[in-house]
Amino acid sequence: MMCPYCSVAGTRMETHAHLGLEHADQVRMYRDEGRDQLRFALDCPFCDEGMERVANPRGREPGFLEEFRREITLVAFDLLLYHLHASHAERVGLPPIPSEAEITAESGGPR
Repeated sequence: MMCPYCSVAGTRMETHAHLGLEHADQVRMYRDEGRDQLRFALDCPFCDEGMERVANPRGREPGFLEEFRREITLVAFDLLLYHLHASHAERVGLPPIPSEAEITAESGGPR
């Protein structure tokens, strides 16, 4: 698998660790004042699809984002890796996920 931001190649686990160490600046963390939530967001480097999630639904712990920055960053990159495999496998050196029809055909039909 290749890093979607640079030319570093490795296993999925190695790429995940690399993303967290070398590209953590791609993950945005912020307080959504209107909803009183702490959130994180990450854009796909290949398409317009972005991932945005609640990091702390109640937003009551002011130091939460700083305290758990590394963990939140790794969760964001985990979501990105799933998206890359599903939507951009060939661009990051992964085999495409087989469709239901391909799986059924390979197994000899429905059981």
